[in-house]
Amino acid sequence: MSLIDRLGRAALFRFDPETAHGMTIAALKRGLVPPVCPIIDRRLEVTAGGLVFPNPVGLAAGFDKNAETPDAVLRLGFGFVECGTVTPRPQQGNARPRVFRLSEFEGTINRLGFNNEGHAAATSRLKSRAGRPGIVGINIGANKDAADFAADYVAGIDAFRDLASYFTVNISSPNTPGLRDLQASDALRDLLERVLGRRDEVAAGTGRHPPVFLKIAPDLTRSQMDSIAKVIASTTLDGLIVSNTTLSRVGVEGAPHAGETGGLSGRPLFERSTIALARMRERIGPAMPIIGVGGIDGPRAAIAKLAAGASLLQLYTAMVFRGPRLASEINRGLLTELERRSLSNVGELTGLETAEWAKRTLPEETS
Repeated sequence: MSLIDRLGRAALFRFDPETAHGMTIAALKRGLVPPVCPIIDRRLEVTAGGLVFPNPVGLAAGFDKNAETPDAVLRLGFGFVECGTVTPRPQQGNARPRVFRLSEFEGTINRLGFNNEGHAAATSRLKSRAGRPGIVGINIGANKDAADFAADYVAGIDAFRDLASYFTVNISSPNTPGLRDLQASDALRDLLERVLGRRDEVAAGTGRHPPVFLKIAPDLTRSQMDSIAKVIASTTLDGLIVSNTTLSRVGVEGAPHAGETGGLSGRPLFERSTIALARMRERIGPAMPIIGVGGIDGPRAAIAKLAAGASLLQLYTAMVFRGPRLASEINRGLLTELERRSLSNVGELTGLETAEWAKRTLPEETS
């Protein structure tokens, strides 16, 4: 991290995490965060879901909930950006404070609760950037008080049908009561049938066929993973995102704020999310793309996530602690690794250590 980035982080850390995040979004919107010299190299390209990603490092949902800064983020060296989670109607989310830094561990806990400005605000902003280059995915969710969660996801397909490079169906946030229940077999089958069916109906009329990814939790048991993989096999789902935040506090016990409710992200999530990724890769096979998320804080973690079975990567929390040049640093590190291994494309790293990661045990599995 450069001296300027360190000074910027120190200034932001004087504020509570949510205020600091709002200041970051405002700075990006005003062009106050300088762009990063792009790393353009065909060896970093990844084709997934019919899209060609210029590099495998994406910004995860949660950073730009309201589609305010996708182009500014892309100029930081990211290969793609995912906006959201966006719900049909605006909602405030949970009461503040609801974001907590665990600085010693480079992690955060949040219980935001899908706070966002709703479909209308996000679609208006995305329409204003129509025609610009760059892969911008939309993470869709359900309002907390929705009578039919699945209907809200279908509404997301309709709202962003002409705007989303891809969709993410987020059923894995721990901060909306009942949401993770959609990961259960029958509920998941119904949800995917309705969402994918609507995507296909829209595609028939528009000619656009944006891929749909499913974002799952890192806290699933092996049997739950089996059920999800079985449902996925019966659908036309385009890919998985593994994973969202965790309810576990293993590794951060006793830390300030560790007792706060919500999802833990950042470096403490790395091992758990990577094990989950490898286990899902074993269950769904090598063909389906998986976006690996959780604890990626530099080239070393990115390489490990790919080796565990990821096709693409996303990060967010590490940006809080490592600064805005992180995506480019990771891409440079990936190129160095390709040269070291005499590989011609980053995709050749995917799955090299899936079996090893899948065999690792989690603390609750040894008790």
